[in-house]
Amino acid sequence: MSRLDDPVDVGGVTLRNRLYRAPLLECAGTDADTADVLRADLEPAAAAGAGLVCQGATVVRGESGCAAPNMTRVHDGAFVETLSPVPEAIEAHGGRVFAQLEHGGLRSMEIWHAGYRDAHPDYDQLAVSRPPLPLRLAARAGFLDLSPRVLSTDEVYGLAADFGRAAERLAAAGYHGIHVAGANMGIVQQFLSPFYNRRSDEFADGFRFLELVHDEIRARTDVPVITKIPAETEAQPGIRRHLTAEDCVALCERAADAGFDAVVPVSGSVFWDAHLVKGAYPERAWRDSQFQSGYAEAFGSAWRARLVAAANRLQARRAEFEHAWNADLCRRVRERVDVPVLLEGGVRERERVDDLLGDACDLVGVGRPFYAEPRLPARLLSGDGGVACESCNNCVVPQAAGEPGVCRTPSVLAERGRREREGAYGRE
Repeated sequence: MSRLDDPVDVGGVTLRNRLYRAPLLECAGTDADTADVLRADLEPAAAAGAGLVCQGATVVRGESGCAAPNMTRVHDGAFVETLSPVPEAIEAHGGRVFAQLEHGGLRSMEIWHAGYRDAHPDYDQLAVSRPPLPLRLAARAGFLDLSPRVLSTDEVYGLAADFGRAAERLAAAGYHGIHVAGANMGIVQQFLSPFYNRRSDEFADGFRFLELVHDEIRARTDVPVITKIPAETEAQPGIRRHLTAEDCVALCERAADAGFDAVVPVSGSVFWDAHLVKGAYPERAWRDSQFQSGYAEAFGSAWRARLVAAANRLQARRAEFEHAWNADLCRRVRERVDVPVLLEGGVRERERVDDLLGDACDLVGVGRPFYAEPRLPARLLSGDGGVACESCNNCVVPQAAGEPGVCRTPSVLAERGRREREGAYGRE
């Protein structure tokens, strides 16, 4: 049986252990301070022992495509060169960093964020096909602004090339690998999903786009390339066309055959909803007065923000927290592929991690708990119990208002403070 502190090879890069920081929203922007913000967010994980650190979704184009405020764009070579201190810092601690590449498509801010739409009325809304009926109904009700441009075949090739060029820039800046954002309702999932993809050209087989993205990256750099693969098993009742668990397993097989160096199977919905971050309804975050103006700007008014909060409350009832909720899916994938399988989602306790390794997965990733404990690997690698995170999601909702992803829950912060005083994060 593998253990958390055993080394592992991913695409020719040796990681010192099997613990990684899963991609999160760093909200670092695209300016002169971006490298400092990213380094402040990512370096503590490497300093505390994580073998791999995944920088969260970075957008491959210079306009449109951001799913949340202040995401980093990597379309400009001169700017990407300024990010080189990030991989340098991670490597200095013995870790490695992969950058996640993304385009939001029909999940982009120009569709759901009212203030952003007003500021950028000319931004394209890239779509795989005509938007599905539920999104069109939401637009008629005023909650979305749909004016999509369905990508032509040539434009799909151009978008895949942008993924490749972005990967080339990041590799030149010293990043050790590329993580394609194949899930979380971004453009790659929209190609893969029968809920979104009703095309009649070669990309009617949505995997063709993911395969093309891989080939464009490989043509420009030889760093490892991994990808998330979605199962839409949490789709709402009545959504008949969606990716099943078996679809996800088959797509992972195809990804391995196409040359991806590792896969990350994840379950979720066809919408950007509470199934992304299973756990409690974040009541504290929705009620906090300091975020209300940001919510009103994002959703169009205070009353619309309250409706979104009510919908979030209903979703949370169907998206209760489960420990390692992707374990069964990953286990099925691992039986049928010969590349490493990465598991994330609900990983909270060291004892469960050791049971998962070598069975359901080859590496385990932790996400939101890093908002609470930036140096969390120091404890997990030493066998010091579980995480302080309570999966309350109060860190996540304020990001819609442009706030950084940080823990704001008093009981969790108090527990982190206690552990700091005891020296629990002292590992280097």
